[in-house]
Amino acid sequence: MKIRNVLGLFDGISCGQVALQRAGIKHDQYYASEIDKNPIKVTQKNWPKTVQLGDITKWRDWDLENIDLIIGGSPCQGFSTAGRQLNFDDPRSKLFFEFLDIVNHYKPKYGLLENVVMSNDVRDAISAALGVEPVFINSNLVSAQNRKRYYWTNIPDVVLPTDRGIKLSDILESDDYPNAANVVGRRLNADGVRKDYDKSVPITQCLQVRKDSTKVPCLTTVSKDAVVSSLPHGRYPEAYENPIKKGWRDLSNLECERLQTLPDGYTEGIAETQRRRAIGNGWTVDVITHIFGFMK
Repeated sequence: MKIRNVLGLFDGISCGQVALQRAGIKHDQYYASEIDKNPIKVTQKNWPKTVQLGDITKWRDWDLENIDLIIGGSPCQGFSTAGRQLNFDDPRSKLFFEFLDIVNHYKPKYGLLENVVMSNDVRDAISAALGVEPVFINSNLVSAQNRKRYYWTNIPDVVLPTDRGIKLSDILESDDYPNAANVVGRRLNADGVRKDYDKSVPITQCLQVRKDSTKVPCLTTVSKDAVVSSLPHGRYPEAYENPIKKGWRDLSNLECERLQTLPDGYTEGIAETQRRRAIGNGWTVDVITHIFGFMK
């Protein structure tokens, strides 16, 4: 299939270009709007013909033609159920309206917006603004990562991907820490019972080894949100005494790339800490590839 020009908003490391290539969709020019220098460096290393446009709020200065596809994932911090859920009061969440204005201006044949699980009210408001209902897809169907996301698109007849049965062991560089886990701050009494609302109980960094140890929690920009452990299912208080990790380790950047179904080494060329941040902010490529496969 061939389309004309593509515009990637909040483009990050340009996972959309990887997905287009895998889906066999050719295009003329790819335009990217991104402001972080590290993801831009990754994009230009892998896709040197990309035209970088800069700040999305300056879009009225752009002079683009023949945009057939607009894709993006507007900042999610104000929408996420894992955060404070400020919703549209969060300045980052308001960038959704820039996405909406750009779509209404260019009127592409296809559009795709990705975002996190959020309150029903905000989800429904986004759906009303875009004129489409989202498809809910968990990346665990194509990856060893639990990453639940909404995808709003007018690409027709999108259904869920077939479960590939990918396990954590399929992407690890070594098998010394085979179980999925995360490290969270918990208020635990002397018996290990949670006392979340008792401010007199100090917060302890607690290792939680998942019951389903074959899928890690959602990758984020914070490394301890998804780690691997040598311990069996359970909760282990005081699992972290900086810099000592007791029975667990961080995922390597290569493993994180694999969890996002990126090519091995895709993010090489920037600082290691910046690689994890860029990967965590990215898309699970094979979910996007699956959606693109329904273009007609």
